[in-house]
Amino acid sequence: GLHHLAFEVTDCAAAIEEARARGLELIDEAPRPGGVCLYRGCMPSKALLHVASVLTETRDARAWGIEFAEPRIDLDRLRSWKDEVVAKLTGGLAQLSEQRKVDHLQGRATLVDPQTVSVRRPDGSTETRAFDYIILATGSRPARPGALAVEGDRVLDSTEALELQRLPGNLLVVGGGYIGLELGSVYAALGSEVTVVEMTSSLLPGVDRDLVSVLTRRLRREMKAIQLDTTVTRLTPADDSVGVVLDGPDGEATETFDTVLVAVGRSPNSDIEGIERTRVERDDRGFIQVDRQRRTSEPSIFAVGDVAGEPMLAHKAFHEGRVAVETIAGQRAAFQPMAVPAVVFTDPEVAWCGVGETQAVHEGRRVTVSRFPWAASGRALTLDRPDGMTKLIIDPETDQVIGVGIVGVGAGELIAEGVVAVEMGATVSDLSLSIHPHPTLSETVLEAAEVSLGLSTHVHRPRRE
Repeated sequence: GLHHLAFEVTDCAAAIEEARARGLELIDEAPRPGGVCLYRGCMPSKALLHVASVLTETRDARAWGIEFAEPRIDLDRLRSWKDEVVAKLTGGLAQLSEQRKVDHLQGRATLVDPQTVSVRRPDGSTETRAFDYIILATGSRPARPGALAVEGDRVLDSTEALELQRLPGNLLVVGGGYIGLELGSVYAALGSEVTVVEMTSSLLPGVDRDLVSVLTRRLRREMKAIQLDTTVTRLTPADDSVGVVLDGPDGEATETFDTVLVAVGRSPNSDIEGIERTRVERDDRGFIQVDRQRRTSEPSIFAVGDVAGEPMLAHKAFHEGRVAVETIAGQRAAFQPMAVPAVVFTDPEVAWCGVGETQAVHEGRRVTVSRFPWAASGRALTLDRPDGMTKLIIDPETDQVIGVGIVGVGAGELIAEGVVAVEMGATVSDLSLSIHPHPTLSETVLEAAEVSLGLSTHVHRPRRE
């Protein structure tokens, strides 16, 4: 949310001096900066996913000759530890805001006009502030469309699932996107029997199938069931369960679950009070329309983050915040990245950036694809995790790397090299000639380049002229 501006503005000396000269205020309903990512998204979910990874690894260790007793899960302590992580991060942001002379005004803002905001404080009082510029960074919220718009203690959205109020015996996750799979993985590792239903023919719709298939194979072992081409047509909450009508390839069926997690996407928080008093425009999905500088149709109002369009990712919001602030400070800036990385923090992780193979096919773009299977990686074998792959999407005319996809342990840490390669216009030869440390998983990027050139020692492929 709004904290991205307060944090990112410090990275530009000219911008911060401009902001200090005019006065910079951060308006948010929370007592400390943090926004969606810190309070209800990235950070609490990754803390719980780390716990899930530890639990899974201790169980996998039996294959190595090391056996642990079954863990005893203290749900109250786990919840409090997750909350401590969030508190440390939001507390740090509050301190940074104070050090950099950013005033944090707690309350809910209403747009009075394009340069005036009325703020309703927690005590019920209101304050009116005038600004030269306003940046809207209100984030997003979980979506509950159609038959899924049901209230009940046992029908959760992603925010409520992160609270860990109970550990259900069996859990239905509606939606096979990254949010549903990440949270489903957490509950499965903690001991719930998890069923995932996805209305399309594959998990992670839109992501390259060869990457997703590696993840799907492992999830089928970890979860009770994965049902594709299946929709939920009715939810009927009761005191101790939820009745669910599922419409799948074999027709309708009724099942009962302890708890249902609805994870079918997020909606932008663009229904800002008073926005109709400005010239700000929204598209048919509710996203605020902006130009390359993140300026709306109202010259004094900018928008960044989830509210300004997909991909709805925190690091994309960071970059947008910087562009908006530099523009306000009179600098030349534009949001036009070649590669915005995306990571699904499941086990194994899935990460990609730039042009994907599926995207290239859809656009009719001719590309060369080079894959390196982790079964041929010494480091992956020492980790007992050969279930991975690194792939490069290459422009056949220039040999430039225009996209990278990785599935495997730590893929989220490895994808940054792919981002640099795409942004810098690196060729496969550039990657092949860059010495990577051995034995590491980062070598798989080098190996994928060498496969393309026919130079790999671990995958036989005729050498290219």
